[in-house]
Amino acid sequence: MDNLEGLPVFVRAVREGSFSAAARALGLTPSAVSKQIGRLEDQLTVRLFNRTTRRLSLTEEGAAFFERASRILSDLEDAAAAVSSNRTVVRGRLRVTLPTAFGILHLLPVLPTFLARHPELTLDIDLNDRFVNMIEEGFDLALRVGDLEDSSLIGRRLAANRRVLAAAPAYLAGRPAPGRPEDLAAHNCLIYTYRAQRYDWHLIDQRGQESTITVSGNLETNNPMMLHAAALNGHGVILSPLWLIGPDIKAGRLLRLLPDYHWPDSAIQAVYPPGRHLSARVRSFVDFLVEQFAE
Repeated sequence: MDNLEGLPVFVRAVREGSFSAAARALGLTPSAVSKQIGRLEDQLTVRLFNRTTRRLSLTEEGAAFFERASRILSDLEDAAAAVSSNRTVVRGRLRVTLPTAFGILHLLPVLPTFLARHPELTLDIDLNDRFVNMIEEGFDLALRVGDLEDSSLIGRRLAANRRVLAAAPAYLAGRPAPGRPEDLAAHNCLIYTYRAQRYDWHLIDQRGQESTITVSGNLETNNPMMLHAAALNGHGVILSPLWLIGPDIKAGRLLRLLPDYHWPDSAIQAVYPPGRHLSARVRSFVDFLVEQFAE
């Protein structure tokens, strides 16, 4: 294998989603990118991409090669940083994926501080509420709100995640607030469609006993910020994390319902693939997140 020049071109093409976008990012022409990848495929004697007029997708061999190539490039960057005269400098590109609402509300305000500490680092942030396969899609780090289902990944806890029930005063005007979990069946509940068993709300009381209530409502969406806005507008009952609706409860814009009950607790975690060692980019960002969200 002597065409190392083709590795960063291949990895960038996968991450950008097209040869033309990779060419712009690398300062090359699209034909130069195509030739580099063609030489790489000839040397490996496999086809790395399925090429169509509409989209670029990896073959099975290409997906496997991308995972290894990404790690190789990351290791090379870390090796260069380790022998640099200034070992405290963190440089390169860090690809992070995290939920939209959490990113906008809690990460965006502190990003200037992190980037000021590491001016030679480029953050590539993907806001996405769907489950993202980090390895297949080439992400270095993910922020996950909830339990860590993929046991092959490593998670570092950043903060607790508690979800509670709430509704706006306008919604409760003229109707009784629920006095027990079973009363939710008579209310318009706002449904988050990315939640498993979206219509079954599991609530735990102060004694640790769990109740499961089947709810319904006339608004369902995969976007928690839309549910949040609907709740504030008096549209119905929301089951949402305190990191999203806590300020509204404190300000009285939302009223907490069934205060002795909450959804089973989970955690907000920084998640990354296992490896021989953690890259300086990932380590610096995870340490920063722990520092910011410890409280």
